[in-house]
Amino acid sequence: MTCWAIHEHQNCQKYGRPDSDFMKWRWKPDGCDLPVFNPYQFLEIVRDKSLAFVGDSVGRNQMQSLICMLSRVEYPIDKSATKDENFKNWYYVSYNFTLATYWSPFLVEAREASSDGPTHTGLFNLYLDEFDEKWTTHIDKFNYLIINAGHWFWRPALYYTNHQVIGCRFCQLQNITDYPMTFGYRKAIRTAFNAINSRENFKGVTILRTFAPMHFEGGEWNSGGDCVRKKPFKGNEVTLEGVNLELYMTQIEEFKRGEKMGKKKGLKYRLLDTTQAMLLRPDGHPSRYGHWPNENVTLYNDCVHWCLPGPIDTWSDFLLHMLKMEGLRSAEEKSHPRG
Repeated sequence: MTCWAIHEHQNCQKYGRPDSDFMKWRWKPDGCDLPVFNPYQFLEIVRDKSLAFVGDSVGRNQMQSLICMLSRVEYPIDKSATKDENFKNWYYVSYNFTLATYWSPFLVEAREASSDGPTHTGLFNLYLDEFDEKWTTHIDKFNYLIINAGHWFWRPALYYTNHQVIGCRFCQLQNITDYPMTFGYRKAIRTAFNAINSRENFKGVTILRTFAPMHFEGGEWNSGGDCVRKKPFKGNEVTLEGVNLELYMTQIEEFKRGEKMGKKKGLKYRLLDTTQAMLLRPDGHPSRYGHWPNENVTLYNDCVHWCLPGPIDTWSDFLLHMLKMEGLRSAEEKSHPRG
């Protein structure tokens, strides 16, 4: 009720969701205890530092969750250089901490070729070997970079390398090879990591946040599919399979490749693995309990993003633990200099 950072489309309680159990379940890892997020501790760890989210609207969903989690201590002020909501820069005055978001749903250079397209979600030109300079030219100033992508790769797209069409994803055009979505996804992640590794002045930690599966049942997003479950799956009720497994494995493989290349330049790569935890949470999506600001329109059921508050708040638990571990690693490296 108090956090202004909640996007209207994820404000499930405001728009009539009657149940609240989805806010109370917590992730319990095997063999250890994951502490509840402590906003004071988080802000102390990131004092005098900066963190950027790069990717799609689920990444923005995560940032909004984090802002709300930190609001018990302090709200940031808006120091964005533009009014574009896709490129925000938030500043925590008391901690000299900057939190930013860069919109890049494909991670590479992309342009909309048609506003319609075979699935009515647009047809995109993806330049799979070209950096998206809207974020790659800004990363030098960040200590932490959280990369994410996934859901936009379901959309129809023409794939380009060296400015030549090499194929597509469900473009339904004659004489153009149709590839599975993992083809473009792999090349895009690889190019994003190449962009990071090629920056001479970037010294930060790159964190790949693995994708969070959708939970449409009874149809696709545009054919009546919905997510109406009120409880998480049990561990033995669902497994990562099909295209979700392929996407996840593609991410892991490209992460390992990017990490190996980055190590040669002294760069650090970390994996924020949210996939299994979120696979079990079909109860945490907005479904029909969302709304675009100032618009009286019927929305598709949203089984992609996450209610706030909701299961995505767990990602801040993960992130805080990772930053603690990062601090321990740095302390060890300083006390044990390598010969």
